[in-house]
Amino acid sequence: MWTTCGFSVYKNRTGSCLHFLHRFSHAYSQSYTGSFFQDPCAFEGHFHIYTPPTAATTDFLYIFYLCPFAPRTGERRFLHNMKLTFQKSELLKSVSISMKAVPGKTTMPILECILIDATSNEIKFTSNDMELGIETIVQGTILEKGQVALDAKIFSEIVRKLPENEVTVQTDENLLTTITCEKATFSIPGKSGEDFSYLPVIEKTDNITISQFTLKEVIRQTIFSIAANENNKLMTGELFEIKNNILRVVSLDGHRIAIRKIELKESYPERKVVVPGKTLNEISKILSGETEDLVDIYFAENHIMFVFDDTTVVSRLIDGEYFRIDQMLSSDYETKVVINKKEFLDCIDRATLLVKEGDKKPIIIDIADGTMELKINSPMGSMNEDIDISKEGKDIMIGFNPKFLIDALKVIDDEEISIYLVNPKAPCFIRNDEETYIYLILPVNFNAVR
Repeated sequence: MWTTCGFSVYKNRTGSCLHFLHRFSHAYSQSYTGSFFQDPCAFEGHFHIYTPPTAATTDFLYIFYLCPFAPRTGERRFLHNMKLTFQKSELLKSVSISMKAVPGKTTMPILECILIDATSNEIKFTSNDMELGIETIVQGTILEKGQVALDAKIFSEIVRKLPENEVTVQTDENLLTTITCEKATFSIPGKSGEDFSYLPVIEKTDNITISQFTLKEVIRQTIFSIAANENNKLMTGELFEIKNNILRVVSLDGHRIAIRKIELKESYPERKVVVPGKTLNEISKILSGETEDLVDIYFAENHIMFVFDDTTVVSRLIDGEYFRIDQMLSSDYETKVVINKKEFLDCIDRATLLVKEGDKKPIIIDIADGTMELKINSPMGSMNEDIDISKEGKDIMIGFNPKFLIDALKVIDDEEISIYLVNPKAPCFIRNDEETYIYLILPVNFNAVR
């Protein structure tokens, strides 16, 4: 049985290599493309070699090594002498997007680069820190096709400081890259793209579609509740749970929980994944936030992919079973308070003037009929303030970390909010009647500062 091997040949190969390919193709090939036999030294094209069982294994490997073929997205083409032009604004936008997946520290120097790929009919920038990868299509003109990996930090700083005009990026046969704009010219060394880690392939089958505005908002409204350290990795990500036609996004850090629910326009299969907080933070910076702009979210076994505008973001998922959130939620309460959100937020904000960053001074909330008294006591001073409220149920005095209250209140758009409490040691719930948002905050012991 004959087997097939696809590979590509490019300019700048040695004569001996070309001669070998010429000889091998005469012996075994059934088809080929390109101008190899007419002008071997100038050949640039693709072979599809059909090898019989009699072909030497070493021959096969040798050819494959000389002319690598990457079946992932077609051919990996490592052409030199690339020449591209961009408007500075478009170039800067794409570089800024790509920088979000460049690692700060890595043992693989190639990952400190942005891969510029202009081997097809479009220009792509790719960055990858092996957890998060970004590929974005750049608006520009290809004068000569090619590919090069450039140090991301240096390239970004150069582009940022160039005049607002047309920018030319050109490489030579040694991958030395010249960046020119008006009278400014920079020359920086480039690297081959051969060792660059491309984004994993995600099949575009299992997906949901929402507006960029919705995704950007839901990240903003929940991301503050993820854990900063990685003692429990699941707490550093957010749960994306799809059930019926509802997307529920959940974050928690052991002291509070943030939940947002989004009604989808269609029903989708049930799905639960945990997305790294870093991924969501970076995506929120790229999204346009426009209601008419859409984002497609694709799910795979170990990855999640976001596709929007001209950008693709692929991220690893966090392994493990997420916390049983529903068991932590309760509809029981002894006290219900309805309060003007802005007044409540402004009052807490004023109280924090007397708390140094890092201090764990609680704000004490004393709820009685028609009034909520807020008080704080610290080495810098003390403060008391009353706010008018509507109350149902028992009087209660309870203490909270003021930052946790502020974080939740800032992302609630309602003019009035409802707060549900049980006792001074039980969590409070801030939620609306439809439960499109729920914020749970654990109280703190305030006896020492009363």
